[in-house]
Amino acid sequence: MAAGDTAEAATAAAACERGATVWLTGLPSSGKTTLAFALSERLRATGHRVEMLDGDEIREFLSRGPGFTKEDRHTNVTRIGFVAQKPAANGVKVLAPVIAPYADSRAAVRDRHAAGGTEFLEIHVATPVELCSERDVKGLYARQAAGEISGLTGVDDPYEAPDDPELRSQTQGRSVTESAAELHALLTERDLA
Repeated sequence: MAAGDTAEAATAAAACERGATVWLTGLPSSGKTTLAFALSERLRATGHRVEMLDGDEIREFLSRGPGFTKEDRHTNVTRIGFVAQKPAANGVKVLAPVIAPYADSRAAVRDRHAAGGTEFLEIHVATPVELCSERDVKGLYARQAAGEISGLTGVDDPYEAPDDPELRSQTQGRSVTESAAELHALLTERDLA
């Protein structure tokens, strides 16, 4: 094995050992979970330990109590952030596709990670609401339009887009593969992939 190959292998091994939370925020049906799954596959294929903390699953199984008020959403987001930081501090890449509509909630999660010396990357999956409404993976936009539900993030409830995320992923007109490659490139640049 050549010296360059040895150094490259050592760098790859070090990246596999570094944990981080990759927080994907965006509107409902923006593609957060799809992008997280695609990134997860890429990372696992190269030996990384990866955990997914999907916002919908966490709300169902871990955070069932809170509703959808601003305070309840904050509680839910900070709980997910608490759970994410633990494995991330121990060498796991935690992918968290969570709407997290409020900037102060996402800042609280970032602060918790910083206090623990754990890497936190905020990814804004910046899909226009019109495209999210067309995708309407869970039928939320149709139900809101029919008057069956209210408080839909980005429609009749606020979504505060990140001012300065580590990456703003524009998914409109791009394939999942292209978006996942862009996100993987960011992790590579940060010595996390």
